Amino acid sequence: MQATSKSMPKSIARQGGAQQPRTPGPRRFDPLAMLSNSEMQAALGSGLIMLAAWATSGWSEVLSVILYVISYTLGGWMKAKEGVETLVKERDLDVNLLMIAAALGAASIGYWNEGAMLIFIFALSGALESYTMERSKKDISALLALKPATAVRIEQGAMSEVTIDQLVLGDLLLVRPGELVPADGKVCRGESSVNQASITGESLPVDKAAGSEVFAGTVNGEGPLYIEVTKTAENTLFAKIIRMVEEAENEVPDSQRFIKRLESVYARVVVAATVLLITLPPFVLDWSWSNTFYKAMVFLVVASPCALVSSIMPAMLSAISKSARKGILFKGGVHLENMARTSVVAFDKTGTLTEGIPQVTDFIAGEGYVREELLAVSASIEKLSGHPLAEAIVALAEAEQIGLRDIEESQSVTGWGIEGVIDGQLWRIGKSNLLDEAAGAATDHWMALRSSLEQDGKTVSLILAGETIAGMIALQDTVRPQAAAAVRKLHDLGIKVAMLTGDREATARVIAGQSGVDLVFAGLLPEDKVSHVKALREQYGHVIMVGDGVNDAPALATATVGMGMGMKGSGAALEIADVVLMNDNIEEIAGTIALARRTQRIVKQNMIFAVTVIATLMISNFVQGIALPFGVVGHEGSTILVILNGLRLLR
Repeated sequence: MQATSKSMPKSIARQGGAQQPRTPGPRRFDPLAMLSNSEMQAALGSGLIMLAAWATSGWSEVLSVILYVISYTLGGWMKAKEGVETLVKERDLDVNLLMIAAALGAASIGYWNEGAMLIFIFALSGALESYTMERSKKDISALLALKPATAVRIEQGAMSEVTIDQLVLGDLLLVRPGELVPADGKVCRGESSVNQASITGESLPVDKAAGSEVFAGTVNGEGPLYIEVTKTAENTLFAKIIRMVEEAENEVPDSQRFIKRLESVYARVVVAATVLLITLPPFVLDWSWSNTFYKAMVFLVVASPCALVSSIMPAMLSAISKSARKGILFKGGVHLENMARTSVVAFDKTGTLTEGIPQVTDFIAGEGYVREELLAVSASIEKLSGHPLAEAIVALAEAEQIGLRDIEESQSVTGWGIEGVIDGQLWRIGKSNLLDEAAGAATDHWMALRSSLEQDGKTVSLILAGETIAGMIALQDTVRPQAAAAVRKLHDLGIKVAMLTGDREATARVIAGQSGVDLVFAGLLPEDKVSHVKALREQYGHVIMVGDGVNDAPALATATVGMGMGMKGSGAALEIADVVLMNDNIEEIAGTIALARRTQRIVKQNMIFAVTVIATLMISNFVQGIALPFGVVGHEGSTILVILNGLRLLR
């Protein structure tokens, strides 16, 4: 029998601390936050001291040199440290050492200001990239600041403060207005609105009442809530998000890995070429040593791949950051990169395109039976079952305010349905396959009616009074309100939409027709879904699989990008998924793909621009000769431009 808990909580706890938590909201580009970055402060300090050194060079050369040395140290210390660590620990060269070497080389031939300018702009570009990474991490993991720490548990009148890890399943918690929800659970008593922005990205609070789900880390509104703990601390949605954030911080796209490998080889080539440029021209081209060294330093500056190295990650992190603010969590940049190439989006049906909650669409009473009385009998018997179809029948009776009857005895019939006795009459409710075993005019009528209902994709059950058919119930899972809009937006991007479901063909076709899905694959087991995802990848290319259940996990792993539903998704689906829709809003999928494509366009723009600038400066240095200041501004300026181009995605 269904439990209806109206008793007082066996244990009451509240989240400790009187300060009302603040939920993270959307953030825009903040110059003040950028200036608080220590790297940015060092870079700007280096620039100011460089200007002071230049201003004093006319009347005190010694003071000017001292200021330049301070400028070099302040702006270049962090980059020099990174370069030396790479050289010592990984036995590899990187762009940091190239830039420091070029600056010191410029100073060694008297171009103190040019070297300081190089250090300043290089440090500035590095600070911008660091700001982008910090901003992204804050947008992804701002919710970590909302992690509840302790709770006060009250048992038999005694209070004891415990950590969240000490809470166990079944504990009932009191969450007061303005406090954090300490654990995932179900509301037992009370009504309030809860701000779920930290979990789902929803901008408006969500009303909660008895039976509603709540999540750890969300903020209670104006009313107290009694919550029964349904998940331990390590299994909460909050804890899963933390693990996803950690994965996102460690995962980099394939293009960035390629650039990193290229940087290592390229740096060696540039160093070798610089050495040759210093040693050969005086003998081969009869250049002076000072002219040769100057051109070599210009080459070392303009040939360094700073802009190319910065072409990818700032843009990727900005896009991931923007998605996180909308409640879409990527487990790494590689998945954003793959999403940009999507050709097909495959949806599971139940709980993804549909609500996952069946509803009674037709309740038909047979001749000689009153509909209201028959519904009362059916709901009274089904009240004892926890099956989703039974719950739908009970919900219909409650919606029509029909009173339930007393049950004398009842039992479930394995593989068929349920039966019970009311006022001495045996009633049975179950599958309609009994029609296939009967005959007669009355049976023909019910079979024709069943056929018509099943053609509409509905699941049909019979109501029997003894051995006589008393009525028929048709139930159907309803399409989510945003399903058709989500599919239409995907079509606008030129993407095909498929549906993979274990449901019957007729039901699947009806749902596909209502939502606009192109390809329908029905009657599938989990292994069949995997086979169809593989086939779609072979035929069309990159495939996104969207699912929420344990049975979807293998298909999520097989797809190019697996996308899980954060609110209703199973633990297995969330663990396997590469991207998680925290608010379960499938309309966001098209926008996320569009953002991924825009990111790829910006990355390509950056790379083409960076390579063009490097090639132009290198050729100009040898064909006509360019001044070191121009080389510094041209090369490092291009680095800043590609980073700022990536930052546009934060808007």
